[in-house]
Amino acid sequence: MTKKKNRSMIQRRLIPTYIFLIFWAFISVFPFYWMITAATNNTVDVARGVISFGHDTVINFQNLLKSGQDGARLWDSLRNSFVYSIAQTLICLFICSLAGYGFELYHDKYKDRLFGILLLAMMVPQVATLVPLFTMMSKMGLLNSVGGFVLPAISTPFMIMMFRQNSRNFPPDIMEAARIDGLPEWKIFFKMYLPVQKSTYAAAGVICFMNSWNAYMWPKVVMADNRAQTMPMFIANMAAGYTVDYGMLMMGVLFCSIPTMIIFFVLQKQFAEGITGAVK
Repeated sequence: MTKKKNRSMIQRRLIPTYIFLIFWAFISVFPFYWMITAATNNTVDVARGVISFGHDTVINFQNLLKSGQDGARLWDSLRNSFVYSIAQTLICLFICSLAGYGFELYHDKYKDRLFGILLLAMMVPQVATLVPLFTMMSKMGLLNSVGGFVLPAISTPFMIMMFRQNSRNFPPDIMEAARIDGLPEWKIFFKMYLPVQKSTYAAAGVICFMNSWNAYMWPKVVMADNRAQTMPMFIANMAAGYTVDYGMLMMGVLFCSIPTMIIFFVLQKQFAEGITGAVK
């Protein structure tokens, strides 16, 4: 009886905590719910603040397919976003994992100082680098191209730091034993280090892909041709007219959010493991 009373008392004490968590969970989820319902309503209902599901889903999607300017359409923008994001994610994972591997497993005082300088780059705002980056891409002839989109973000201090932190879980004794057996350094990286860091690659891949997919400022600067625009630019152009079809606009936002949601939910477990390992 005493145990049951203690459990009931503990449960009663937790009721305010549950109410608090439910309230903030509702606040967090409500914008997403409103986005979905707005995509099913027309402009008038969205402007009126209707939050129930409507009957204009098909019409909004058809209008979305017809929208665009100067040859820029939904499927073109979607294809561009996939190409740019996948290319940037793969290159960023390879370069940052190599850098993190080298910084952690090949220690000397000069590399540690270099890593400290590298971390200072995290404090530089992106706006401060737009003009020099645009000048570089223009002189290299990389405007309106995959290279112009990918090159500035193929290596970031945060990703290098993340791989370096998780590289501390890689046993150095295994690497020394592999060297004694005559295994080359590149085989140690690809056949021993990479399989151990699967969760780190998954977490970093999710972050890289989401940052690349949602990027707007740099693509807006480097992609002057509408045919090279990404999904965020496509949606921004939809909202730049004199009259805005909010139902179609929210359908575009929902359509743009689906790929990142799928990737996150598929790699959710690995993402949590990779992030946890990075902060140990």
